[in-house]
Amino acid sequence: MTRDKTGNTLRTIAIVGMGLTATMNIVGGIGTVCAAFLTKDFPPMWSLLEYQWLYQVLMIVTILLGLGGVWVTVRLIRGGPGTYRWALLTLVAGTIVAGIQVYASFVLRGKTVPANIKLYTNLFTLIYFLVLRIPSLFDRVRFDEPRDTAAQTPSAGLAAIVSGSVVLTTILWVGPSHTFQGNNWVSLLDGTLVFAGLTLILGGFGLLTRNIWDPVLRRRLSALR
Repeated sequence: MTRDKTGNTLRTIAIVGMGLTATMNIVGGIGTVCAAFLTKDFPPMWSLLEYQWLYQVLMIVTILLGLGGVWVTVRLIRGGPGTYRWALLTLVAGTIVAGIQVYASFVLRGKTVPANIKLYTNLFTLIYFLVLRIPSLFDRVRFDEPRDTAAQTPSAGLAAIVSGSVVLTTILWVGPSHTFQGNNWVSLLDGTLVFAGLTLILGGFGLLTRNIWDPVLRRRLSALR
């Protein structure tokens, strides 16, 4: 069955949003290490010493939710039964966990940044998926319909580029809240973030280029026969 352009667009936005949310959860989970396990090394986190156990649980669960989000993103790209349900469950869990961290950070530190960014990402993506459940939209998006490789590539490419951009610019949007006495804690992960971000971006552009080039190549080969 051929899916219309509106359905394709709505589905692509959903895939990109899910990929972005998964990325935010992974990056946010890893970033919680200063509060969860290295609390004594960072004076601004000393107020959390008695609550390290809470942040340790939040860190581990958030990373697992991020990895689960990656799995769901792949399922959304491919399509198939139960895909929407898994996406919804992952987003609900991610919103709840992020909400708990934001509340704990506000009560214990008086600050919610950058955990609030992770919460907003989960929440906005969840709201978008709930809107897509409207029958007239859901019938057009068809998450349960398997897609061929040619249909998968553009969404996968865009999701990779957006996620890679978030990873690559982490130091810009997290840095201000992770700077103490002139030292930016995020810089400890500079190499890893740059490598992961560039890999995702280049991979995404590679998928998009392949999607454009393959049909052209096939036509040229057919003309030579």
